[in-house]
Amino acid sequence: MTDTTPNLVRRIPWPETASRPMGTPLQPSVVYAAESPDTLDAQYGGTLPGYTYAREGHPNADVLATMIDRLEGAEGGLVTGSGMAAVAAVLLGLCRAGDHVVGADQLYGRSLRMMRSDLPRFGVTTSLADPTDVCAMADALRPETRLVLVEVVSNPTLRVADMAGIARLCRERGVLLAVDNTFTTPRGWRPFEHGADIVIHSVTKLLAGHSDATLGYVSARDPALRDAIRLFAVTAGLTPSPFDCWLAERGLYTFPLRYDRAEANAARLADCLAGLRGVRRVLYPLRPDHPDHNRAAALLGQRGGNMISFEIEGGREAANRLTRGAPGLAFAPTLGDVATTLSHPASSSHREIGAEARAALGISEGFFRVSVGVEEFDLLREDFTAAIAAATTG
Repeated sequence: MTDTTPNLVRRIPWPETASRPMGTPLQPSVVYAAESPDTLDAQYGGTLPGYTYAREGHPNADVLATMIDRLEGAEGGLVTGSGMAAVAAVLLGLCRAGDHVVGADQLYGRSLRMMRSDLPRFGVTTSLADPTDVCAMADALRPETRLVLVEVVSNPTLRVADMAGIARLCRERGVLLAVDNTFTTPRGWRPFEHGADIVIHSVTKLLAGHSDATLGYVSARDPALRDAIRLFAVTAGLTPSPFDCWLAERGLYTFPLRYDRAEANAARLADCLAGLRGVRRVLYPLRPDHPDHNRAAALLGQRGGNMISFEIEGGREAANRLTRGAPGLAFAPTLGDVATTLSHPASSSHREIGAEARAALGISEGFFRVSVGVEEFDLLREDFTAAIAAATTG
């Protein structure tokens, strides 16, 4: 018998249209078909635009990168599969055996692990120094120092780096300055305008903003650095998912609104927490009792951000009571969601650096980090009042 089934294996051409979609199409294709070997050669050589293989780039990643470029005043940014993929692309794409890297001693936990454990395995030596003290940073530099990595506002202790001093130091010594701007975001501070050579983001957090996409971003001022970072990322397969890029693009359209609302909530919540019995200290950059208040005011103006940290009395048991005492607050090792999340660095982001190292940073068992969301403030006040009361009545 003759098989009369229509041929469904051959792809149907994308429909032509005289109009364009209002929403960005999701393009999950892994591979792109070229017209000829000459065409493919020209694409790989950069003389013809277009895509070849999704590991090397795809439309949804490029749309998202362009949006973040606009926010940061950058160009040629690269979206990666996670924030740590962006950090890795910088450190492993730009450093080689014999180089030295200086990191702030109050980086995100996985960044600290990369500094302490992973880079040395590849022959890159590292040092950590206090980013609030430019003299300490200067003392950590060596003739072979290639790069300095800092966060403007540290995770999770919310210390404010001496960015003006560090930028000046790096410029004088000919050292690259890479800034992880995840906490501050370009809504609060734009590193390229203040001397940074490289800007990094965990897009997963405030930029995407809905806890449903895992992505990173990196851009460099120098095109040669951008090329080196991109080449390593492509080779190592630090590729972002088209779907995650599509979701993050949707999130970015409301980013300024979300950020401003969460920031306003955070300022009020910090004052509320400071007045509750059992709270040992509250860290928020714009509060007068913050250890870097004057620097924060000069650096950030009125942009205190949406992050708060606080410490309660009573250690781990009190911490357990606190999280159980407010079931409406998501206890989760993340930040940047539309809803407020509560995290405990000693059991999550900084668990691997050890109790002694955590204590040196001021991270106790009673230390919490809060990513404030866009809820009605009265709801936040009720939740945190109940949580602190539960922690102190054990």
